[in-house]
Amino acid sequence: MAGESSAASLLTWRVKDRLLDVPFPAVMGILNATPDSFHSASRAQVDDALRMAERMLEEGAAILDIGGMSTRPGSEPVPEEEELRRVLPVVSEIHARFPGALLSIDTYRSRVARECLGAGAGMVNDIGAGLLDEGMLETVAAARVPYIAMHMQGTPRTMQQAPAYRDVAAEVTQFLSQRLNAARSSGIPDVILDPGFGFGKTVEHNYALLNRLESICALDAPVLVGLSRKRMINEVLGITPAEALNGTTALNAVALLKGASILRVHDVKEAAQCARLVAAVRDQK
Repeated sequence: MAGESSAASLLTWRVKDRLLDVPFPAVMGILNATPDSFHSASRAQVDDALRMAERMLEEGAAILDIGGMSTRPGSEPVPEEEELRRVLPVVSEIHARFPGALLSIDTYRSRVARECLGAGAGMVNDIGAGLLDEGMLETVAAARVPYIAMHMQGTPRTMQQAPAYRDVAAEVTQFLSQRLNAARSSGIPDVILDPGFGFGKTVEHNYALLNRLESICALDAPVLVGLSRKRMINEVLGITPAEALNGTTALNAVALLKGASILRVHDVKEAAQCARLVAAVRDQK
């Protein structure tokens, strides 16, 4: 499979001028340079971000995902200049302090991606899968970095206004297959696919999608899942995001057993332990 070693223990990606081996399964730590992310503990300014980055790397994060604009349901986009003001100092300072760390910029704007890649980021995480900014795929291809393409129905502002599917797993799989082909046709060799849990999906849609995650994992690309502290956990258990660590770990284990390669999480230590235990189970097959 492209991008994965034969031993299924490493993901190998081109990051600018080097080949980088990433543990498989991998953990991506969420680092939000925003004042309004849904999980307050993940919000960070520069000094906080450096401390969070150090802790996440020590706890086993293979990737740090830095975002400057909340994409929670109902959120409004911030101006591009404000997004850049939030993320560029964080990317630059973390890269200076931890030059070997793989930093991902979480944006759908090609200019934000381009400037953050110049400041030290080595990956782009795009909730728009190249459809919200026509320059995104070209920008990523020129930078020669891995690219995450996510499924979303609608936009963050509208996505939870009565989302509807005939067959959510089939439709998301078809969409991601198309975006995978579009990204590779644009010259991006290392593409990661994200089903977009919670992005234009009801709780029932999310569980149907997780139940059939193998259909997406059958595509020729690693699959990232972002389940951390989301409504699909909180609504079923009757809890708040602050109480959702145990539920997150349970669903992360399900996702890994169904073939996911990367966990995007707020809580790196617990996710890394989950990944190690699932890997131990797989080793017995």
